[in-house]
Amino acid sequence: MKVNNTESNHFNTTQHAQTSTAESTNSASFSSALTTAATAETVPVKQTDFTSMTRKEMFDWMNDQIRSGEMSLDESSPFMGMTMKISVTTGQPADMATDTTRINFVEKARLGLEAARANYDPDLAERLQTALEIMRRQQA
Repeated sequence: MKVNNTESNHFNTTQHAQTSTAESTNSASFSSALTTAATAETVPVKQTDFTSMTRKEMFDWMNDQIRSGEMSLDESSPFMGMTMKISVTTGQPADMATDTTRINFVEKARLGLEAARANYDPDLAERLQTALEIMRRQQA
């Protein structure tokens, strides 16, 4: 009399089904990755010109970087500081939406770095150095 071992047959069937599912998932992931890579190659990368921006443009760029996860809130602090402008007459922040003055933020950060070093403020100097590095990477 012959006894069939149904457990091993069930295991083999289940194992084969799991392998087939994994292979088709991996194949779909690979195909998706190829499509994404091909799309990324055809999309032009927008470079940012930090040497001629309005405060609003800098503020919008900074917010986009934070939203996309490219920049942390800590990394954004020197950029936020560079977008601030206080009216001499009112003592209130100037509206950046209507301010069309173009600013060289690279130079502004460089001058701030020099001032931070002269005032022995290593924390501010480090944040401004990081900001300069971020700007250089974005312009490359």
